[in-house]
Amino acid sequence: MAMSVEIGGGTLSEIYQSAKKLLLRTRDGLEKLERLENAGGIDSPDLSTSVKRDISQIQSLCSEMDRLWRSVGAKSQRDLWKRKVEQIAEEAQSLKESLDKYNLRNQKRAQEARERSELLGRANGEGAHVLRIFDDEAQARASVHSSSRMLEEASATGESILRKYAEQRDWLKSAQRKGLDVLNTMGLSNSVLKLIERRNRVDQSIKYAGMVLTVVIVVYLIWRWR
Repeated sequence: MAMSVEIGGGTLSEIYQSAKKLLLRTRDGLEKLERLENAGGIDSPDLSTSVKRDISQIQSLCSEMDRLWRSVGAKSQRDLWKRKVEQIAEEAQSLKESLDKYNLRNQKRAQEARERSELLGRANGEGAHVLRIFDDEAQARASVHSSSRMLEEASATGESILRKYAEQRDWLKSAQRKGLDVLNTMGLSNSVLKLIERRNRVDQSIKYAGMVLTVVIVVYLIWRWR
């Protein structure tokens, strides 16, 4: 028997049919969301919002029908409509719970994605810091190696200079002895010999002063370079 009770321009039967259509559309939309989720965690905010809006509308229609069936005259019809409205309300609640679970899963995936992004960002930053440390250490090792090489070269140069001065000293001593022998042979006076020895000591002082000055200059150049 068709119901004549109306609310908002529609009978109880018409509101019930509208609620059934919304249930079908809502169930189909929720299934699409779950298929997208299973396909790789793809989210569709527009579809999710549409499903949520349909569920709210169904619940609103259930509230309207809950008031309408109480106005039905025959008890058997009231009991029938009561069961129908309760069934629609239960299905709407079940769909709402499914949508809530989907939203929770989606929020969890979004949170995990943000955390992974932050971890990767920190890892990249730390990696760059480690690389900078390695670069600094490599540059320090190269600088130490270069300094050591320069010191070795300077030391070798100093040793070569000292050897040359030693050779010159031996040559001068030999020349001095030969000169003294010649002078003694020629019978020169002791005063002339002393003058020659004094001049020889002055020459040696100049020679040693030059050696010391050379070493000081080399050490100063190394210090300035470092």
